[in-house]
Amino acid sequence: MRWEQKIQYASMSDIGFRRRNNQDSYSIQTCSDRETWQRSGHVFLVADGMGGHAVGELASKIAADTIPHTFRKTRNTSTEDALRMAIEEANASIYRRGQLNPDFLRMGTTCTTLVLGPRGVLIGHVGDSRCYRARNNRLDQLSFDHSLQWELLKQGRMKPEDIFLHEPRHVITRSLGPEEKVQVDVEGPLPVLPGDTYLLCSDGLTGHLNDEEIGTIIGNLAPSEACRLLVNLANLRGGSDNITVVIVRAGRLPKGAEPALPPVEEEPPGDRLRAWAWLAANWFVAMLLVAGICGIVLGKLWPGLSLLSLGIVLTGAMIIYWLRHRPAPDEPDDADRTVHFRPYRSAPARLNQNLLEHLASVDSELHRTATEEGWDIDHTAHDAAWQKARAALQEQDHKTALEELAHGIDLLMTGVHQHRKQVSHNSRWGRRPSPDAEQSRN
Repeated sequence: MRWEQKIQYASMSDIGFRRRNNQDSYSIQTCSDRETWQRSGHVFLVADGMGGHAVGELASKIAADTIPHTFRKTRNTSTEDALRMAIEEANASIYRRGQLNPDFLRMGTTCTTLVLGPRGVLIGHVGDSRCYRARNNRLDQLSFDHSLQWELLKQGRMKPEDIFLHEPRHVITRSLGPEEKVQVDVEGPLPVLPGDTYLLCSDGLTGHLNDEEIGTIIGNLAPSEACRLLVNLANLRGGSDNITVVIVRAGRLPKGAEPALPPVEEEPPGDRLRAWAWLAANWFVAMLLVAGICGIVLGKLWPGLSLLSLGIVLTGAMIIYWLRHRPAPDEPDDADRTVHFRPYRSAPARLNQNLLEHLASVDSELHRTATEEGWDIDHTAHDAAWQKARAALQEQDHKTALEELAHGIDLLMTGVHQHRKQVSHNSRWGRRPSPDAEQSRN
């Protein structure tokens, strides 16, 4: 990435419809000058706290405060090591705080940190909050979920079609705080192309929206509009958890400039050693087979058969080993793909009629309810957005239709939130009689 590439970013954190407090935290720290950017880059973070009452909220806040500060002040080390050290320091801080109060023992938080700098994008990750990238109608998940389901899939102990039916969701296998030490995943550096859009989010979003919907929304709306639509849809589908989203989009390159790519990593020494060992094993087996055949030809039947049999057995064992450990076939390289890594999961993210029809249905149902129950909304603004959306749909202008439907749903959601507040107030304090009712009673 280059300093001249301006970025657009937006964020939103919502308590959801079923929680009493927001245990999510986020942090955005952009660089104001080239020197700071060259040294550390822009930093974005989402943390999802775990624990009752204020415990999870405290853990996520410590992570959001500690990681950017520690990362920025770390010197004389690589960016990858600085990011890993910052996350480890946050883990140590949360762990120490938990030891001071019995009520805070084993408090924890997930954490996903994105760094946009001269070498591209880096992701530091612990837990099941996610980092996505939308690029050219495709969504890539760049982080690995540290959850029971994903760990079992990684170990090959269950099939995907079985694991999501039988294993519980949201069982975290790794987080910041509960243990004195933590293993941190650092992904990258990965190239950044103009228009790449990154999303950091807590599982309050991914529990209600699928990857295709997420990718389509963040890839086709401005970051601020995408944040609102994602949160609104998650709430309309239950809002079972806190919802936090941070969206970052890389801008255009200066005229004539090429995308900055990270250096190609050298082959690790361990890989070279394995290659030499594999070559030596092949030569050894070949020599056994040749020696066995020569022994039989020269009349030394039993020694020759023994060597030949051993060579055949070893050949079979090597073939089985190779079949189990062979690398996946390389995907064809093109300008739309990052060839320096493989995403953990990908999904198509092309704007289509199905999503627009679904959003139109959501808008219609919300508007009907708002009218019947007398919600306080800006009907004039909503009607204007609805008419523009219908016209865009007729003209097959899908992008404009998405923008107008997102705007209309956002206007209606103000009525939803006000209605919920009124219901909560009435249930807590009781509905106060209107002045007309008081006069008729007197």
